[in-house]
Amino acid sequence: MQFQQNLNATIQDLKMHVGQLVDTVSQIQSVGSENFSSQTISNPKGGVTTPLLDHLKYVYLDNHQYFLVIIANNLNREQEEKLLNVLHKHKKAIGWMLADLPGINPFIYMHKILLEEEARSIRQQQRRLNLTILDIVKKKVTRLLAVEIIYPISDS
Repeated sequence: MQFQQNLNATIQDLKMHVGQLVDTVSQIQSVGSENFSSQTISNPKGGVTTPLLDHLKYVYLDNHQYFLVIIANNLNREQEEKLLNVLHKHKKAIGWMLADLPGINPFIYMHKILLEEEARSIRQQQRRLNLTILDIVKKKVTRLLAVEIIYPISDS
């Protein structure tokens, strides 16, 4: 019974995602393709990659044409080779894709937020901190700002 319910929920999710994809494709087509280059590459995992903006291009990291990356279009040959060497060297650090996680149920690494149809988002009031904690937070934020890990934004 539980399996059937999970299966029905998954089918409903797929129908919703297909509808969202159709909406996205129609929006892209309505904007027009004047901003996109005509470069598309067949992806070995299935399908054709999306067209890119004119200042970007697709490049494979390996000879097997398995790992596709997007780089700037205005790099000269030497810069491109250096960039690809660095990316290839650190491929294990940046090369994770969901497809590289075989045997792991997608319900584990994906989540969905269930909202009612008529639900609307609201902004909650900013909460006040305890004065002793406030001093600690200010010191930490100042330290993070100094080393540029975080940066100020206009609406905070």
